[in-house]
Amino acid sequence: MEFTLDNLRKDALTQFDTVIDVRSPAEFAEDHVPGAINLPVMSNDERAYIGTIYVQQSTFRARKLGAAIVARNAATHIETELGDKDGGWQPLVYCWRGGQRSGSFASILSQIGWRTELLTGGYRSYRSLVVKALYEAPLEHRFVLLDGNTGSGKTAILHQLAAQGVQMLDLEGLANHRGSLLGAMRDEQPSQKMFETRLAQALSMLDPGRPVVAEAESSKIGERLIPASVWKAMRAAPRIDIAATLEARAAFLTRDYADVLDDPARMAARLDKLRALCGHERVDQWLMFLQGGHYEKLAAELMQHHYDRGYARSRAARDSNVIATLTAHALGPSDIARLAQQIGDLLDQI
Repeated sequence: MEFTLDNLRKDALTQFDTVIDVRSPAEFAEDHVPGAINLPVMSNDERAYIGTIYVQQSTFRARKLGAAIVARNAATHIETELGDKDGGWQPLVYCWRGGQRSGSFASILSQIGWRTELLTGGYRSYRSLVVKALYEAPLEHRFVLLDGNTGSGKTAILHQLAAQGVQMLDLEGLANHRGSLLGAMRDEQPSQKMFETRLAQALSMLDPGRPVVAEAESSKIGERLIPASVWKAMRAAPRIDIAATLEARAAFLTRDYADVLDDPARMAARLDKLRALCGHERVDQWLMFLQGGHYEKLAAELMQHHYDRGYARSRAARDSNVIATLTAHALGPSDIARLAQQIGDLLDQI
């Protein structure tokens, strides 16, 4: 039997006990249906090997050898990962386009007696829903953006808003990047497709009838591009500006970037990249601050001579629709909570 996926809601696949992606580990790592597990019927090397035979030798030989590989790998999965599944287990299986890989595996599972279904169109059908939601259809959600210079605690405020029941979208969290040259996190960013999957899923869980608070971003977060429909909605959104003092921002940034400061060599390598923009003398001074453990002074210098200037240029280049400016002389937990409460009150008035 086949199952057609027609929406991106979190509950769209809850009728299945397990969603199984049988593509290679590399394909799965790039992107996959949320919640799916990877039981590859071909490894990365096996897929490349069969593909070469398919192109350079013959279709028949590729299919014959491919069938043997699929059967061996399927047997291993049945004996290990699926060894504890009882007769009532109901899986959904997919590959790239719902073709031979998923069809072969699903057939074996069905012969055992499990109520197995195939995802119509495979991963491509899921991907088409994501593309439609983020690039082709106008976004239904209404954004309100948090604006403010680097270190203003915007991400912390977002999560405090969520704790207060306000809808928010943490784009930097989805992209695993703080949105600046020095903002890379220890783990790599997801692929563009995976970022879009995360974003589409996050949006599908939000009520379009209520405002969604997000951080004002450029069109690119690290190496990940904000999709067209989302970017268009953000460009048209009203803004709430967080005006925090330099001292407050320096203290907050030092805490927020603690993971970066824990690796001075890595931080120094990032600072070196700013020489063309900020000059050798200034970067050398920043490196001295880093080596001496003067982190708040380093943060203040970075914001004053790099981040704030870039932010000012970015702000001047866009239409400004600031509906409120909130002042902050400190950005400790109680200050973040106070700002979030003020923003919640403003949202009630919109």
